[in-house]
Amino acid sequence: MRTRFHEGLNQLKDKLLSMGGMAEAAVEQAICAYRERAPGLCQKVIANEALIDIAEREIDSRALDLLAMQQPMARDLRLILAIIKSNADLERIGDQAVNMARRVVGLIELPPAELPTDIPQMAVIVCEMLRHSLEAFVTGDAALAQRVIERDEHVDRLNQEVFELVERTMETSPELTRQALRTLIIARTLGRIADHATNIAEDAIFWIRGTDVRRNFEIAV
Repeated sequence: MRTRFHEGLNQLKDKLLSMGGMAEAAVEQAICAYRERAPGLCQKVIANEALIDIAEREIDSRALDLLAMQQPMARDLRLILAIIKSNADLERIGDQAVNMARRVVGLIELPPAELPTDIPQMAVIVCEMLRHSLEAFVTGDAALAQRVIERDEHVDRLNQEVFELVERTMETSPELTRQALRTLIIARTLGRIADHATNIAEDAIFWIRGTDVRRNFEIAV
């Protein structure tokens, strides 16, 4: 029975990794649409949202089944709880990718404008954070998870820089206000995705070490 239980745990981690791949692909496609002004990619992101929602429900169902199977304790219990929480974050990342795709559609409908922001570079960092947070989760690498958490401040700084650049653009080129505001919203959306990736990294540390780094105390399970 324990062998079957741990096989179920491994399958659950694989499912989470697969869902993470879908969420990461959605973010990358939305950014590619922004960079190339490709509305078709935006529609692909929007259409694939349902697949991420289905994966979320399946992972939740499997996790609850495992909880009911043997009433796991300690590390196994932490793992299942962390998977449930990370699953919710991945679903929200999918939602944010859809929000970004819709903003890109609105941006494409406006005349092109060269704005002094590097959204694609911010997206590279955010996607790396997401990929590494999932890798840390699956491999049990707490040090990698900690590095993801530390990178969140970098994204916050980039977000602030975008805000300041957009603010100056609206002051000096008011005719570009709509483009500037949509670009700012896209940057803010990337910031939220980075926050969710950070949550996943924190959940990985909770599973591995039994430490809630958001509150800095030990969990006795």
